[in-house]
Amino acid sequence: MEPLSVLKTREKSAIVRLTRNSKIFKTIIQAILDKKGEYILSLDLRKIPEAAADFFIVCEASSTTQVKAISDHIEEQVKKICGELPYKHEGKQTAQWVLIDYVNIVVHVMHPEARKFYQLEEMWSDAVSQLHEN
Repeated sequence: MEPLSVLKTREKSAIVRLTRNSKIFKTIIQAILDKKGEYILSLDLRKIPEAAADFFIVCEASSTTQVKAISDHIEEQVKKICGELPYKHEGKQTAQWVLIDYVNIVVHVMHPEARKFYQLEEMWSDAVSQLHEN
């Protein structure tokens, strides 16, 4: 354990708010495009107090194989380019809806039926949304 005098001299790192221009955001969008993800929508949740993240990124994949390919590619690219690992990911077993949680950005890679059923865009309709295309 360090003495208290050492702890007092440490500088606090500045908290950086994410934007759509952030490196991790751009890396995720590009990784989805690389694997031909469709209907890519980002939801800016920063002005919604109840939101657990700054951004949701939602996309569709036409098959469970593609859901897995996109989610794997996102994780690989974010690790390679940004040096970040996800805090958590869920859904890779069934590959109907894979959630990748980077704390401030949560990515949802969904099969069309799952996206239609859960309607995330409707649930977060207060968020400013942006469509991302190639």
